[in-house]
Amino acid sequence: MRIALDATYSLGEALSGVGLYSREILLGAAAAHPEVRFDFCYRPHRYFRSWLEDLPSNARRRLLAEPWGPRSAGLFHGLNQRLPRLPMRRAVATFHDLFVMTGEYSTPEFRERFTAQARDAAARADLVIAVSEFTKSQVVSLLAVEPSKVRVVHHGVRGLAYPPVARTKVILNVGAIQKRKNIARLVEAFESVDPSWKLVLAGSAGYGSAEILARIARSPARDRVSVLGYVSPASLAAHYAAAEIFAFPSLDEGFGMPVLEAMAAGAAVLTSRTSALPEVAGDAALLVDPTDPASIAQALRELTEREDLRRELALRGTARARLFTWEKTVRKTWDIYRELVA
Repeated sequence: MRIALDATYSLGEALSGVGLYSREILLGAAAAHPEVRFDFCYRPHRYFRSWLEDLPSNARRRLLAEPWGPRSAGLFHGLNQRLPRLPMRRAVATFHDLFVMTGEYSTPEFRERFTAQARDAAARADLVIAVSEFTKSQVVSLLAVEPSKVRVVHHGVRGLAYPPVARTKVILNVGAIQKRKNIARLVEAFESVDPSWKLVLAGSAGYGSAEILARIARSPARDRVSVLGYVSPASLAAHYAAAEIFAFPSLDEGFGMPVLEAMAAGAAVLTSRTSALPEVAGDAALLVDPTDPASIAQALRELTEREDLRRELALRGTARARLFTWEKTVRKTWDIYRELVA
């Protein structure tokens, strides 16, 4: 059997959540099933860059240039909620989130293109993988997909090398500086905590970043706010390991990988009680209303003032993070492949 996957977003070091997922599925499936032949397919704008990376011995590199592509594969997996326009024997599409369709988090042009691709993939896929129950509910309600056609497969936690460093009075946030991540309200809430604490924002600039950066510049606590931009995985691991608190009051998440990464590092986590975040965090985080700065501020003050609460959440978090592994994700994804080709 030959299985083809859209590997376009798996390249490089500065990987998005979709990129991390793509790489884990591609390499995990190839390693777990050496008897199977895989086509790693790259769209034209990434194809030549793909030659810089080695592939597993049972995988070959293919150009995905619609309407040309791996037509002979027994199954095609679209890892980024889209499918190529070519004849396919069987097709699976993974949906990570649909916030582009539900919020003002992108340009109208991008929203229109994204929506068309998502509707097309949902209609043509034989089965849909959703990365959370929340995302499944959105696929069903927004794309009119039958619930019986959707399988929920959670992400895992990547194996960052957390160094053994001392915790400091730092509140860390990881993610793009953009409207959806709710950074402006986090900064407002941070202004109410004891001035011995610092806020560190690790992530590249995204949609709406200019307004957020202007808000930080006006903040009375601006001297205690660090905007790092993109940081390497090694540097990110060090920040996770040193932070006492991880604050992630995002407005909308299809999963929320940084929550589990912070838990795995032993930080006390604050996150939103909306979208997929309660599903991921379980009882191992302090949950807040992300639209209410007072709710975020109260939780931050409680965490900064109570070492016992931080310790309790850290213990729960490390146990919670161990439940999410990429091995489990690959195994459940493979079960879906078998279901389709049986």
